[in-house]
Amino acid sequence: MTTEALSFPRLQARTQRFTLGAPRAFTVSPDGSRVVFLRSRSGTDRANLLWVLDVADGEERVAADPQALLGGSRERLSAQERARRERSREGGAGIVSYATDAAGELASFALSGRLFTAELRAGTARELRVPGPVIDPRPSPDGRWIAYVAQGALRVVGAEGGDDRVVAEPEAGADPATVSFGLAEFIAAEEMGRSRGFWWSPEGDRLLVARVDDAPVQRWWISDPAQPEHAPQQVAYPAAGTDNANVRLFVIGLDGVRTEVVWDRARYPYLAHVHWSAAGAPLVLVQARDQRSQLFLAVDPDTGSTRMVHADEDPQWLDLFPGVPCWSPGGQLVRIADEGGARVLAFGERPLTGPQLHVRAVLDVSADDVLISASAGKKAASPEIGEVHVYRVNELGVERLSQEPGVHSAVRAGRVTVLVSAVPDRPGAQVQVLREGKRAATVTSYAERPGLSPRVTLTEGGARKIPCAVLMPTGYSGDTPLPVLMDPYGGPHGQRVLAAHNPYLTSQWFADQGFAVIVADGRGMPGRSPAWEKSIKNDMAAVVLQDQVDALQGLADSFPLDLGRVAIRGWSFGGYLAGLAVLRRPDVFHAGIVGAPVTDQRLYDTHYTERYLGDPNTQPEVYTANSLIDDNGLVAAAEPARPMMIVHGLADDNVVVAHSLRLSSALLAAGRPHEVLPLSGVTHMTPQEQVAENLLLLQVDFLRRSLGVTG
Repeated sequence: MTTEALSFPRLQARTQRFTLGAPRAFTVSPDGSRVVFLRSRSGTDRANLLWVLDVADGEERVAADPQALLGGSRERLSAQERARRERSREGGAGIVSYATDAAGELASFALSGRLFTAELRAGTARELRVPGPVIDPRPSPDGRWIAYVAQGALRVVGAEGGDDRVVAEPEAGADPATVSFGLAEFIAAEEMGRSRGFWWSPEGDRLLVARVDDAPVQRWWISDPAQPEHAPQQVAYPAAGTDNANVRLFVIGLDGVRTEVVWDRARYPYLAHVHWSAAGAPLVLVQARDQRSQLFLAVDPDTGSTRMVHADEDPQWLDLFPGVPCWSPGGQLVRIADEGGARVLAFGERPLTGPQLHVRAVLDVSADDVLISASAGKKAASPEIGEVHVYRVNELGVERLSQEPGVHSAVRAGRVTVLVSAVPDRPGAQVQVLREGKRAATVTSYAERPGLSPRVTLTEGGARKIPCAVLMPTGYSGDTPLPVLMDPYGGPHGQRVLAAHNPYLTSQWFADQGFAVIVADGRGMPGRSPAWEKSIKNDMAAVVLQDQVDALQGLADSFPLDLGRVAIRGWSFGGYLAGLAVLRRPDVFHAGIVGAPVTDQRLYDTHYTERYLGDPNTQPEVYTANSLIDDNGLVAAAEPARPMMIVHGLADDNVVVAHSLRLSSALLAAGRPHEVLPLSGVTHMTPQEQVAENLLLLQVDFLRRSLGVTG
């Protein structure tokens, strides 16, 4: 079957939402001569290859081909590697991640639990025979060694394949089933944005290594009822109010000699970020359990002692940001902070940006400037709805590098910048390689074209000027009101209103089935202001739901919306929000599709849930007020009862299926009709092609039945 003959749902599923074949994971060599990246050979091929672009002539070449390296054999993943990919929402295959030495000459990666290296200048790749299964291999900065994790131990091997050795492994008497070195624990990978567990020294002679003992963490069991002959999988899941893993940090030499890094782990148990560069001492960011205080600590690698460089406190919570903290080449602390009601870039103790920008991430730090991504702040000249831009910042001022309205990010080294730009009127993202600000090359994308273009209006709804995207059917004349489908995520870290093309493809497909589709980013969502995000503290449910109602009713003054036929759909937090909508506001919402919802907040993880709702052991009433079911497992629902479709993957280890099963039981006990769609073998992602396609088709059928929509 040709791709031209495929329906949009099937094509979207086959292309993993049109991400396959798109270049990603860029690294620029310090001399600016090479750009390294991952990309599959086509828009329907899941297997990523490692590529190198020579900036001088713009030529792309393959540095490592997984099919050739594995001899055509099928890729096999360990349970730990599958878990790592689930945490990062990685649906690809082949080379899904890599690391390079400081010069960008040598790359290392794992395939089927085996260790491979690629010489990026020569374009050759080979396997190093080491014990496995290998996880997260990383070259030393000087390219002489590769460190990797295998069976809970951190090992190093010479870059030529010799002198493989253990540098850290569970101690005698420690349980190897619970103790590991060099891996991020569940909560760090899922919620803190820290996917790593070891960091090389700039000289390549020792490493900072996390030791994780998850023995204190309660055990849950994930089973596949469709495969009763398979034993359930045991997972260590730190649910809100329960114990986390015990995380320690060591400086470890290549000879295995270790020195523990010392800080008040009882007060600051979360190891949130680690940075080690030639610009200063090792730098760690540690957080209190309630996330309202954190310390920036400089480490003496010889003694393990620490000194405080900076401390933060916040009455609600402190967010974590990509790229910080770090040292500038001159030894100044670079961080992102909430000051004066704005989210600013701080250099040392001085803010370099003000309320005109809302800083989101630090992309690179040089001797001349700091490269950041940011959206318009609360005092910007215009709201720039859904836009994210790249800026150069120094003491002389701020310069915007990305000009076209859209969502932009960048990777930089020296004089070369890779600018990745997604804009509203073109599918996918364009990748430009800039040398001193001028285009030197373009990285090709092999992603499939979606075959439809969103008819989207970016606007603001309600008195709070909630950022919204409104989509109408292709060819719609505007003469009759349309049934409405609210299509939010609606919660922290999940901005959906973006000035780009591809984020609205599914929403447009639903619109083309005869709906006016609204995506609204209410309070709690990123990109506007600290106060906007933190207004959900202890009152998440009521705030996010009210903003969906306000956005809908505010937009009805400007768009032809049939407020007598309103449905809502969502996944994860969006599924939770959809459940809230039909249970608490049936006067507004007439049907809901509740996908993988967090129905009982006590069943979700510590770092996320406690940030917004505190400790359930000390304020249980907050958890009850923010859940879909109460302490007695009952549904507190308004009348009348509205149709609800609950969808959940039985293999989900993030939002476990117990959430949906408890909701269904509560609905049944209350005599409220609903449908449940269990997805056998499906995790929190839905990568299976047939499952992803048919989920869309079944949702449309449910919406039409529930709202009385024909055609």
